[in-house]
Amino acid sequence: MFFILSKTVALLALPSNFLILLALAGLVLMATRFKRVGRWLAGASLVSLAIAGFSPLGPLLLHQLESRFPPWDPSRGPPDGIIVLGGSITKYRSLDFGEPVATEAGRLLALAKLARAYPNARIVYSGGDASLVGRKIPETAFVPPLLDWFGIPRERVLLEERSRNTAENAAFSKELVQPKPGERWLLVTSAWHMPRAVGCFRQAGFEVEAYPVGWRTHRRFRGGIVDHFSGGLTFLDEAVHEWQGLLTYWLTGRIGELLPGPVAAR
Repeated sequence: MFFILSKTVALLALPSNFLILLALAGLVLMATRFKRVGRWLAGASLVSLAIAGFSPLGPLLLHQLESRFPPWDPSRGPPDGIIVLGGSITKYRSLDFGEPVATEAGRLLALAKLARAYPNARIVYSGGDASLVGRKIPETAFVPPLLDWFGIPRERVLLEERSRNTAENAAFSKELVQPKPGERWLLVTSAWHMPRAVGCFRQAGFEVEAYPVGWRTHRRFRGGIVDHFSGGLTFLDEAVHEWQGLLTYWLTGRIGELLPGPVAAR
């Protein structure tokens, strides 16, 4: 129930979806005796869309997430294991074209890079079927061909195919690898998703070191008007989705603090 509810609410709460629904409601009301309310709703939604698309609000919210964890420092030596979270491969286009189709290259490039740099490290790719109404085909089904392209032996990468969300990524990955005390495990995911991911692994009792990838913003925030409306709106949608995920996970006990950082709160 939590999975279905969280996915549904997250979809409706995206600023782009919410504001469009608000505008449609306004247009409907304009044809009734509540036309004044309808005009107000339609106008407010239009102004809000402009602010959402052109203001630096989206990049700012995304930057707060991406700057939470610094790039991983390899000077401490090789890790014992590497966990790469799914979310990089689109299942339906992969099925359509008969080969893996990546929507986000950062996590996959890190998989290839780290596998070569640390040949003795264990590797897990964690990603099941996260769709509400899907074909029950996990994302991991499309990973083996990628390993062939990267020159990584298939048997070297464990595929965790049951998880549907970040909390399950953590729980099922821990169950799969059974980490031993003192082992060092890297967690690879997008920089904006790293706080929630690390929080979930901590809550599952699996200590990991953050290996953020795929930054969307700069090291230092650069304000100003966004010159591309659709890009600004996309940034805001992504940021709101992730902040909403953090709040939901915190309220339901899936993470121990609202915004996890490099050092866990005591």
